[in-house]
Amino acid sequence: MLDNKGFDLWADGYDKTVGVSDEGNTYPFAGYKDVLGTIYKSIMEKPNAVVLDIGFGTGTLTTKLYENGCTIYGQDFSARMIELASEKMPNAHLYQGDFTQGLVEPLQAQSYDFIVATYSLHHLTDEQKVCFLRMLHDHLNPGGQILIGDVAFETRAELEQCRKDSGDAWDDDEIYFVVDELRNAFPTLAFASKSYCAGVLSMTL
Repeated sequence: MLDNKGFDLWADGYDKTVGVSDEGNTYPFAGYKDVLGTIYKSIMEKPNAVVLDIGFGTGTLTTKLYENGCTIYGQDFSARMIELASEKMPNAHLYQGDFTQGLVEPLQAQSYDFIVATYSLHHLTDEQKVCFLRMLHDHLNPGGQILIGDVAFETRAELEQCRKDSGDAWDDDEIYFVVDELRNAFPTLAFASKSYCAGVLSMTL
């Protein structure tokens, strides 16, 4: 697993790395553009939405939302990622913090129309995911949505097949979403597959 220093070092080449994987339809970023596009379209249906992005990285998604009238809040544990994102979104409310420890205090004081997390929550264990999502749920405005784009599978069997097919490229430090297991805690969880290894999970308040 990359720590915050690792992400700082990776920050400048992150978007290129993602793009190569997406264009080649390879694990882990196959379907990346479709994942982000789906989340973007959902959010843009609500004018001037207030959005919290967990692990926003270089701001690929949130910059587009910012440019189209959304109020952006965010938390990331990489100072370099925040620096790059802030250049694109000078009026966004971006905070440094390790989300495995929860939300930083300024973000806890707000409520949001959308809470998004793209390719970030796989750093949480399955148990941590459930606790964190329940906490995030409490910060949604009425009718609000949590939208998660990540490496995700409908079943454990699909995950194991991808692990087998990916060989040495598979990252054992990352804990991916298995939707039918997560539905034990969130029965109304919806899932839209965007590639053989990624999709968008959604929950509505």
